Amino acid sequence: MNKVHNFSAGPAILPQSAIDASIQALQNFGGTGLSLIEVSHRGKEFEAVVAEACNLVKEILNLGADYEVIFLQGGASLQFDMIPMNFLAPGKTAAYVNTGVWASRAIKEAKMFGDVNVLASSEDNNFSYIPKDYSIPADAAYYHCTSNNTIYGTEMFAFPETNVPMICDMSSDIFSRPFDASKFDMIYAGAQKNMGPAGTTLVILKKSFLEKANAKVPTMLNYKIHVENGSMYNTPSVFAIFVCMHTLRWIKEIGLEAMGVRNKAKADLLYAEIDRNSMFKGTVATEDRSRMNVNFVLTDKSHEEPFLKFCSERNLSGLKGHRSVGGLRASLYNALEIESVQALVDAMQTYEKLQA
Repeated sequence: MNKVHNFSAGPAILPQSAIDASIQALQNFGGTGLSLIEVSHRGKEFEAVVAEACNLVKEILNLGADYEVIFLQGGASLQFDMIPMNFLAPGKTAAYVNTGVWASRAIKEAKMFGDVNVLASSEDNNFSYIPKDYSIPADAAYYHCTSNNTIYGTEMFAFPETNVPMICDMSSDIFSRPFDASKFDMIYAGAQKNMGPAGTTLVILKKSFLEKANAKVPTMLNYKIHVENGSMYNTPSVFAIFVCMHTLRWIKEIGLEAMGVRNKAKADLLYAEIDRNSMFKGTVATEDRSRMNVNFVLTDKSHEEPFLKFCSERNLSGLKGHRSVGGLRASLYNALEIESVQALVDAMQTYEKLQA
């Protein structure tokens, strides 16, 4: 079978080593004679998987014993509710920055539980840039941002300096480059972009921040309960966590410094062609262009469907833009090799020549 170049925004491409390990474990997990999706999550074999996955997260991000790592369910979307339920105390105000659909949804949910101050928004220009000129009130319960905006194709490459607890949704760019994770009191990410298959969500919590959590929260929505039970208060997503563990092994082997170099090279290659090619143009501010999700359009919209068909015939998959914005989107997550980006660039150049 000819190679399919997977530019899907999620569920997304995974490293081959994680896929191979999953296939083997589905047949016989850890020498148990049982499939991975048959074994008890309470068995020592799977408990070792969860422990290793959590330790790898801390090791890769250079976090110490003052942080807890858990795997939950419900996607990043459930975190939009859990965060204010646990950390937005009565009489306090949470500070949010609105940079796209997922940030907007986080804000909408938080408003159900308390006061929300939207410090800045890029909605005025269809979320095509990252707001920068704002200050965080010193008395805010917490500050929430979304580091990468999958639908619109913008990314935060710097984070504010503040003494306010900082929370970040890193669903689509976590482990893609080096950053100072110790600046954050909480990081969360749906697995299905850079870390694993759909079905589990990574949550990283600073212990001192966790201690401030509201105690009167329903059990399944209480971070302290999940931490105390090591991600196993209820049956976790066994398969998803297993694949995350193997993907994290792969990320550790490469290292975040090298991963950042890889991802920048892929993005630079594609953006250079978008800027050069007369048939395409980018849609976001140059300084805020995401390295994970490259959004662009054809200068003549009538070419959009023919070009997507042209790409499909060349095994270039997942390039149609999100239904809410249209156009094209190439997701360049960690496991995508630069050869796939070059194949897309070649297709863009060939299509341009055919229309000349």
